[in-house]
Amino acid sequence: MIGSGQLARMSVGPAVELGLSLSVLATDPDDGGALAAAHAPVGHHADLDRVLEFARHCDVITFDHEHVPDEVLRAVEDLGVPMHPRPTALQFAQDKLAMRRRLGELAIPCPRWASARTVDDVREFGASVGWPIIAKTPRGGYDGKGVRLVSQPEDLADWFADGAEILLEEKVTFRRELAALVARSPSGQAAAWPVVETVQTDGICTEVLAPAPGLDPGLAAAVTEAALKIAGELDVTGVLAVELFEIGVDGPAGATTSFVVNELAMRPHNSGHWSMDGAVTGQFEQHLRAVLDLPLGDPRPRDRWTVMANVLGGDITELYSTYRHLLARDPALKVHLYGKAVRPGRKIGHVNVGGDDLDDLRERARHAADFIQGVIDE
Repeated sequence: MIGSGQLARMSVGPAVELGLSLSVLATDPDDGGALAAAHAPVGHHADLDRVLEFARHCDVITFDHEHVPDEVLRAVEDLGVPMHPRPTALQFAQDKLAMRRRLGELAIPCPRWASARTVDDVREFGASVGWPIIAKTPRGGYDGKGVRLVSQPEDLADWFADGAEILLEEKVTFRRELAALVARSPSGQAAAWPVVETVQTDGICTEVLAPAPGLDPGLAAAVTEAALKIAGELDVTGVLAVELFEIGVDGPAGATTSFVVNELAMRPHNSGHWSMDGAVTGQFEQHLRAVLDLPLGDPRPRDRWTVMANVLGGDITELYSTYRHLLARDPALKVHLYGKAVRPGRKIGHVNVGGDDLDDLRERARHAADFIQGVIDE
């Protein structure tokens, strides 16, 4: 696996259980994935020589993130080592403009959008869809980074200083955010987990409710069908996360609900962390099955509800000391820490809890996350 962050770390357990040897190319020997994997040579994902050296010892390569440069991907491809997802698919997760163009060709619902190279382009788009608008850097943004709410064209003048091309989108009025997670193997087998609701705080996902409460079954089916279509048409191999907005639509028969696609991620994703404990087959095991073209596992949920709460960096730095209180207070709680250095606002872990009472589960998950972060002390 190229990349040694939290996704690599959480893939180690399922790999061991499947009898697989998982190696990670670690940016730093103290990265979470490097500390967990038995074989973790150090090298940056943009260092062509180190990546090729790593690739020569692999049967299959997959990715912890989407940031491997195109020239490195092409060189590994020329080496003949299978990569999943393939570079032809990965480009649509790396480049948001390419993603928008391709989804448009597939008639997948998306916000109104345009590309811009000048302030005048921004002015024209804002006039057509209404202010404010959303601006995104096509590459590299995540967790609110590389995203701006723009109220006037001049707000983006600094982004055009180097001749960059920017993605502009209408600001969607939505009811809530959803995510659809699917997996697809090279032979074309696919599986889908239930559609979930994601709760964002300051641009960062802080909670996932699985399945999405009160979601219309017809809309859930349409979202899942769209995610499977995207996976098939883009030839995605491995796990695909499709982040969406649920929107209200006024029609002759009254108000209904629909959706538009916000983002794509071709890897195990934060919106699927609930599945580690809440599904028959979690996303990390499923991703490994998919990239090795093994039969996919059952994605059905184990409980009526599973709630995941993200743990963000806070006042406590020695995280494991929190276990004694949390595990005694809530023996059903599952805690997953990533081995990351603690910084304010950084995702450093998550907790999962499942059962029949959604309100109770949300309170328990939030209590645990807040206690680890040092927000509360009891």
